Amino acid sequence: MRSYQPDLTPPWKKSAPAPEVPAEPDLVVEEVVTGFCGAVIRCEKTAQGPTVTLEDRFGKHRVFPMEPRGFLLEGRVVTLVRPSAAGPARPSRTASGSVAVPGARARVARAGRIYVEGRHDAELVERVWGDDLRIEGVVVEYLEGVDDLPAIVREFAPGPDARLGVLVDHLVPGSKESRIAAQVTDANVLVVGHPYIDVWEAVKPSSVGIPGWPAVPRGQDWKTGVCRALGWPENTGAAWQHILSKVGSYKDLEPQLLGRVEELIDFVTLPS
Repeated sequence: MRSYQPDLTPPWKKSAPAPEVPAEPDLVVEEVVTGFCGAVIRCEKTAQGPTVTLEDRFGKHRVFPMEPRGFLLEGRVVTLVRPSAAGPARPSRTASGSVAVPGARARVARAGRIYVEGRHDAELVERVWGDDLRIEGVVVEYLEGVDDLPAIVREFAPGPDARLGVLVDHLVPGSKESRIAAQVTDANVLVVGHPYIDVWEAVKPSSVGIPGWPAVPRGQDWKTGVCRALGWPENTGAAWQHILSKVGSYKDLEPQLLGRVEELIDFVTLPS
């Protein structure tokens, strides 16, 4: 007589075993049923079985059972298992506070752009949001000034698939900057700004090690005046590098700047 195996399922209908992957902290996976994508925060043992908590880039948490073939890792189905021991420490957050994605490659640059007023502004945005911008494929360019902003916008030719975000210094009611920004009415352009005379002020004084940013008399170059008041050499380039070196993350910046940059990134990257 011919001998049969208990499982009569044809081979081509059997699912290949999925590789087991330890659910190490910060591992980024996608849950197959809901499509929720996030970084592993923790694993827990419950009466119903082990679970894993994921956190997406917006800080939202979801708990999922660690079922076989329950997750996607870089596009392939895997089975998450509890890590046997603590793995090497990796940063769980970028400097902007977003969930870090270890090993992620920079995305091909989008047609949309973010323009910022001044080289120092661009360097500060890169320092805090650089990792996020590369993943999103957003290029930041700096403007030497906003006097020609309407002409610059026309030359850029923004559209639904090529949005333009602009960050302006000292954008307060009645200022020259506010009058120029009001001339830009294209729905595919977002002009926002912070209230500071210069982006130096957007760095918290406590991070720089000073009691506060000094008041500079009207008519005097603000950066030079700051250096004089603080007893720094009157070399604004060196002063800025000192200030920038004190910025390690978003925690060193004032909320009035943080919110505006996040707003611009969302405007350029999110669907219309």
